Amino acid sequence: MNIEEVREYCLSFRNVTENFPFDDVSLVFKVENKMFLLLPLDAEEPKISLKCNPDYTEELREKYNAVEPAYHFNKKYWNSIFLQRDMPDEEIKKWIDHSFREVIAKLPKKIRELYAE
Repeated sequence: MNIEEVREYCLSFRNVTENFPFDDVSLVFKVENKMFLLLPLDAEEPKISLKCNPDYTEELREKYNAVEPAYHFNKKYWNSIFLQRDMPDEEIKKWIDHSFREVIAKLPKKIRELYAE
């Protein structure tokens, strides 16, 4: 995947917004005002940082050369995925979906129910 494909994919989810809350090169995608993905536009090697269930963070890092602990994030919950390494595009999309769902799962029940379908 390239960064434009990641952006389009993230924006295809319900109620997703994008903004630059940290600086003018770190594009953040949020759902219900909670971040689920960061896309640094100035990275030498295209990558994304996303939220991950701690049951899978280490497993992914061991399985793929593309996955590393996310810099400046809680390493227990956040991974970086380098888009041009050994993780197939469909797998990258799977983990973007996972990050989106991880954020939804932490929201109040009334809001979670809006995303149940």
